[in-house]
Amino acid sequence: MHALVAPQAPRETGGPRLRLRRQAVVALRLAVVVAAYYGSAKLGLEQQLVRGQVTPFWPPTGIALVALLLWGLRMWPAIAIGAFVVNVTLGPSILPVLAIVAGNTIAPVCACLLLRRARFRPALDRLQDAMALVFLGALVGMLISATIGTGVLVASDALTADDFWPTWSVWWTGDAMGVLVIAPLLLAARTVHRPAGASALRWVEAVALLAGTTVASFVATRSSLNLLFLVVPFLVWAAFRFQLPGAAPVALITSVVAISAGAADVGPFADQDLLAKMVILQAFNGTVALTSLLLSATIAERNQTVRALREACERLTDALSRLVPDQAVDHRRALRLEDPDEETRR
Repeated sequence: MHALVAPQAPRETGGPRLRLRRQAVVALRLAVVVAAYYGSAKLGLEQQLVRGQVTPFWPPTGIALVALLLWGLRMWPAIAIGAFVVNVTLGPSILPVLAIVAGNTIAPVCACLLLRRARFRPALDRLQDAMALVFLGALVGMLISATIGTGVLVASDALTADDFWPTWSVWWTGDAMGVLVIAPLLLAARTVHRPAGASALRWVEAVALLAGTTVASFVATRSSLNLLFLVVPFLVWAAFRFQLPGAAPVALITSVVAISAGAADVGPFADQDLLAKMVILQAFNGTVALTSLLLSATIAERNQTVRALREACERLTDALSRLVPDQAVDHRRALRLEDPDEETRR
């Protein structure tokens, strides 16, 4: 007879020190998300339009969504804590605040789940990723927070029923703009590195792009004439020459300048009621974000295609050189494709 031996429990890999290190990393990430949420919320509230707490630009939604995409759904407590710390001082009372916090937490979680369902890649190097971020992450996902938050304010008599749709439009605009402007910037920042072999002229071009965008945005949003189209060439310039790392800052500058103009009631936002102002602002900022994301994703896809063709041609050239060694050089010259990254660096 064979003795019965109890099955051994699976051995934990890494030991207690590694587990402690992982827990410390998670705790640090949670703290970073709370701090970033709170700090960006204070900046967003500088442009508040309703009750001192509803703003057309709410950066925390972009930070929350990126944290969930990169670090997982375990980041939701940090989002809830950050939202609670921000809203508890704004009121109207503790129960409505808890409901608003729930909406601010659920919205980015649902947006993250929708993006995962769409097989979203944080690199934003495909057209489908840009479309998913715009429509699923921003426009659809943020319906939750805007509806819950505005409904809670009306139910608690902090707003009248007639104020529901104007307030809802501001809330939805702010949350959607936070995703459209901040999320691409953070996703691009994680992959930015000093380009090898970049010339001084390349740096001058980047500075000129940012400076020109700032000047054109101020002129377009402060003029009584309809000059909002002035920013479009800078969006195209940024996307073609710098892809997402250039397009994201340009979109941020343009959107922030437009939001400040809307809050100050100047330029195309002058003499407009709140709802009309939000329609103009959402249409303009949405167009800016959509243009920059789609163009940069399209250029990235083109570069990937050219790179894949170049690698295939090199493999074909190697195969031909083995068959006809004397004509190897001619084959390489005929099949060589220029590296799109080299073209961009110039």
